[in-house]
Amino acid sequence: MSSHDGSDRFGAVDDQYDPHEIEDRVFEYWDAVDAYERTVQHRAGNERFYFLDGPPYTSGSAHMGTTWNKTLKDAYIRYHRMCGYDVYDRPGYDMHGLPIETRVEERLGFDSKKDILEYGEDNFIEACKEFADEQLAGLQSDFQDFGVWMDWDDPYKTVAPEYMEAAWWGFKQAHERGLVEKGQRAISQCPRCETAIANNEVEREEIPAPSIYVRLPLSDREGSLVIWTTTPWTIVANTFVAVDADLTYVALEGTNGHGAEGETERIYVAGAVAEAVAEWAGYDEWEVIEELSGAEMVGWTYEHPLQAEVPDFPDFEGAGEVYTAEYVEA
Repeated sequence: MSSHDGSDRFGAVDDQYDPHEIEDRVFEYWDAVDAYERTVQHRAGNERFYFLDGPPYTSGSAHMGTTWNKTLKDAYIRYHRMCGYDVYDRPGYDMHGLPIETRVEERLGFDSKKDILEYGEDNFIEACKEFADEQLAGLQSDFQDFGVWMDWDDPYKTVAPEYMEAAWWGFKQAHERGLVEKGQRAISQCPRCETAIANNEVEREEIPAPSIYVRLPLSDREGSLVIWTTTPWTIVANTFVAVDADLTYVALEGTNGHGAEGETERIYVAGAVAEAVAEWAGYDEWEVIEELSGAEMVGWTYEHPLQAEVPDFPDFEGAGEVYTAEYVEA
């Protein structure tokens, strides 16, 4: 009996499992019996199931994420074929965008947009197309090696003129129906690439942020305001302290801090962080001697800690405009 008739598909596996041998045997069987093509033909004419493949970037070889993604899609498509559907399974590739451009810049040894302009925009576009085509061929091979069944002979490509024309046509339809608005919005920008980027292209990393407490000596009463900031370089230009009108603030008196032994000082801080600030100040002993709201502190004045270093207040249009941020919490 021929090994291609399927009789040995579910036979016992050798004691020494050889994944490469098993893989080769499966692929040889699929090729010998035209497994994919026969499956498609067997379901042709049945109820249609349209599967839209979200295209991966052609910016490199298949990796864990793209392979896992395609494997899940393959299982989903196979399930619907087993249920009797005539499945539309055209794969796709996203062959535009920053991921491809940055890889080509690396290949050409570019460091900035200036290098692209010197190289020539048309030349750079052609280099990107060539790179994308190279990676597409590799991805096609990678996905097939993982046993994914899709219509690999006819993938859609976002660089194809008909694809771009279809996108423009769709946008035109939306515009004619009044579904498109023109306006302004804040977007992410890559300083190196000098271009806008999508939020999902932004790489985020949690890092420890250095911060400092700063004493601001009060002008009209004893003590100092204590502020906390992660941007100490802005202290030079800071001319006011924002307080929350409804928040509770306290006056602390502590001894034996960073000053001489036995010296007592008074500082004003948000009540919620009083203990943390007292620890920072190095107080051996401290107590809350007053509680007050932020509204009661409005109008207080303080001496700028770098007053001797900062030039006279400038007198030009726009000088003195200040902004507060609601996201800052005590």
